[in-house]
Amino acid sequence: MNAYVAATDFDWYRFLGQQPELDEVNFWYPKPWGGRFRVLADGQPLLFKLKSPHNAIAGGGFFKHYTDLPLSIAWEAFGPKNGAATHLDVWRRITRLRREVPRPGDDPLIGCVLLAEPFFWPRELWINDVPGWHPNIQRGRAYDLREGDGLRIWESVLERLEATVWRQGRSQERPTAAPIPGGFGDPLSQPRRLGQGIFRAVIIDVYQRRCAMTQERALPALEAAHIRPFREVAEHTVTNGILLRSDVHRLFDSGYITVTPEYRVEASRRLKEDFNDGENYRKLHGGRIWVPQAEAERPDPAALRWHNEERFRG
Repeated sequence: MNAYVAATDFDWYRFLGQQPELDEVNFWYPKPWGGRFRVLADGQPLLFKLKSPHNAIAGGGFFKHYTDLPLSIAWEAFGPKNGAATHLDVWRRITRLRREVPRPGDDPLIGCVLLAEPFFWPRELWINDVPGWHPNIQRGRAYDLREGDGLRIWESVLERLEATVWRQGRSQERPTAAPIPGGFGDPLSQPRRLGQGIFRAVIIDVYQRRCAMTQERALPALEAAHIRPFREVAEHTVTNGILLRSDVHRLFDSGYITVTPEYRVEASRRLKEDFNDGENYRKLHGGRIWVPQAEAERPDPAALRWHNEERFRG
């Protein structure tokens, strides 16, 4: 039942607030947070507290995942959802905050707090005089939404959400929430949909940053593959994903490689017939892929069976 009120750069906020239909944003820090973002659980709200001279809560989003990423990968995954128009703009902002001299070729490691379903309020709805906030707070403060200052903040948030159009992907719906003691809405009661960028970041982490088939660890070469195409299922889920090296990903999507429901690789004989090659990929045939330790994060056998039957070239 917690929220985190985070000190927020106005330029980041203003840029994103002008973008239509955002389903996710990267609330980044110029340096890694320290391995984990322990202040929030999945689905809990992070609220944007603008720094001086604004000093107001002006919106927020719902926490989905934390990860450390090189800026290049964060930009590939989120693009302008990082809060700037170009990769160069983000890079310059990061180096300024880190008090470093920008050097060509730098690819700083940043902390990425990934938020789903962000919301940005017009100025007249900002929450001024945030209860319990002190001027010396640098990063932010956690609040218990069930009592005291946290409850007062959450009442104000709900009032504003109910007064504005709710952005969720391409739909426009008002927020709904189940009651909690005290009669107020519970931000934890609703599952939050993964956007494409969050999906990629989560798959990278649950596969411990290595290709499930080849064990390749060069992060720029790794891609989050959908087992069933997004156009068919219209939802990003961890169990419909697998981390693959980029060339293997393309062969997987085109049906020259598949994975059985028992997590065994099958490489099509048509690699030889169609390209007069493919021996390096045929060597993968019969091998077992690496899967996440948590069963709930492993590829869905039904999705793999679909790929075997509908995509694999045999």
